[in-house]
Amino acid sequence: MKRLAAAVLFLAACAAAEAPPSETAAPPAVVSPPPAESPSAPQPPSLACAGALTQGGVALCRAAPGAEIFIAGESAGRADANGWTVIGFNREAPASVRVEARAGGQSAAQELAIAPRQFDIQRVDGLPPQTVTPTDPAVLERIRREAELKRAGFASLAQMEGFLDGFILPIEGGVVTGRWGNQRILNGVPSTPHFGYDIAAPTGTPVRAPAAGVVTLANPDMHYEGGLVFIDHGQGLITMYLHMSRLDVAAGDVVTQGQVIGAVGSSGRATGPHLCWRMRWRERQLDPSIAVEGLATARAQLASN
Repeated sequence: MKRLAAAVLFLAACAAAEAPPSETAAPPAVVSPPPAESPSAPQPPSLACAGALTQGGVALCRAAPGAEIFIAGESAGRADANGWTVIGFNREAPASVRVEARAGGQSAAQELAIAPRQFDIQRVDGLPPQTVTPTDPAVLERIRREAELKRAGFASLAQMEGFLDGFILPIEGGVVTGRWGNQRILNGVPSTPHFGYDIAAPTGTPVRAPAAGVVTLANPDMHYEGGLVFIDHGQGLITMYLHMSRLDVAAGDVVTQGQVIGAVGSSGRATGPHLCWRMRWRERQLDPSIAVEGLATARAQLASN
């Protein structure tokens, strides 16, 4: 609370000694005011970025509060009131990415070196044909409806800073069975790259929020994903949890780091119980597994800026 301090003005009466009749009082000294300093030129906004600077990586930047952020010349939102912003790099990111902050008619920029990655080819067989190459009109209509639900969930831009928490893994234990970015061949049919990080664990294993956020989608029965949850951790950094057997949250819920949001399952397009963990930022697919160390390291490096 703000408290209003009472201002007390002390008035001191000063009795001056009378001067002899033959003396006159000396005129007061004239003190010239100090010369006015010329206003300094406005300083350009600062910019510093750190994190997982690699294809599929995620990073934090510190800039002037409210500065507009650009990546490769494309607007990517604004820094928050404390100057924090989160950015990401997709699977095909080039070797160098220019990040720029603009505020007050001025700008600051940083060229980020993006490390390349090698991706494997992963074959998955035994999937139900309608989950790989659907032809049933009713299934195709369902997929269309669910795509709209996901599009709405991805459109969230929560005004929060969950991405500053430093991510934790969503499940304890488990075995990594699928790496992010691998080329997928499903039932012998080449598919798009796998943008998930797969962790096998028994059905019912608790799934925890890796950082604070707001739930933007929670559906227990999606065609491809089965039980599906989206969490926006701020500025559109959204993590996804697929194939869950149980959902403990609903759209609109605010969750804290470590809170149980559901349980591992094998629903949707899956051949066994596991969690497919995904991350997306402004239509860029990111690797959530490297966010665990990348965001914590970036926060520590930039905290003093």
